[in-house]
Amino acid sequence: MGVLHVAEVGEGDRVVLVHGSGTEAGQRAFGFGAQRELADEFRLVLPDRRGYGGSPDVDRSDYRRDAEDIAELLGEGAHLLGHSSGGVVAMLAALRNPEAVRSLTLIEPACFQVAADVPVVAEAIRRNRAALAAVPAEIPDEDLVRLNYESVGFPAPDATPELVRATRTALNELPTWEAPIPVEDLSRVKPALVITGTWDVAPQAYRDNGGEPIMECARVTAQRIGAELLRVPGASHWPHSQRADVVNDKLRGFWRS
Repeated sequence: MGVLHVAEVGEGDRVVLVHGSGTEAGQRAFGFGAQRELADEFRLVLPDRRGYGGSPDVDRSDYRRDAEDIAELLGEGAHLLGHSSGGVVAMLAALRNPEAVRSLTLIEPACFQVAADVPVVAEAIRRNRAALAAVPAEIPDEDLVRLNYESVGFPAPDATPELVRATRTALNELPTWEAPIPVEDLSRVKPALVITGTWDVAPQAYRDNGGEPIMECARVTAQRIGAELLRVPGASHWPHSQRADVVNDKLRGFWRS
């Protein structure tokens, strides 16, 4: 595990948290900064995936390699949580080391292939492929960050070196929405919880193109792996930071039980 930068905080049962694309584990708005209050009861293990945060660069981020990293990090046993593309990594890590998973939580999992037979998800896969193919081979850093944020209806922040690196890693990674996941095998990992926002606070275009398919992914995944489904009002793709009050309370009770 020496290749990854891993922060640990708190005491108690271990919880491994796997961040999504374009961010890092400790970042508050898009990572797990808002979950640090749970360190009063649990030992939070916060790895930066390859190419993000304090972990070394990688030619192409690969969810399969990330899953091997996380499966090893579970050690002899830990609760496992993944957000977005990190949810796919968590699912694959759980399949690699199921006996070490004390519980599995997926927040807005980007596991589109699990629900690829649902029309709105199938259309999102087609749209994602087209959008990825349309990105220019050479694009200035500021334009890359701006397009990434404005495409989902958010104002672009300053293109800091850290943000540019994370955005380029996300752009070049093997898309998790193409990952095949054997849900029958994953259904044996218990207990499991899926959390999704209701996307009522999102810009309409972002809700239509991003929210509807990801909410269907959450619903179908919960149904097909036999997980509990929690819908969080007032949140879009980041319920764990947008409504940390609701999500942290749920996580605390789920991990305790």
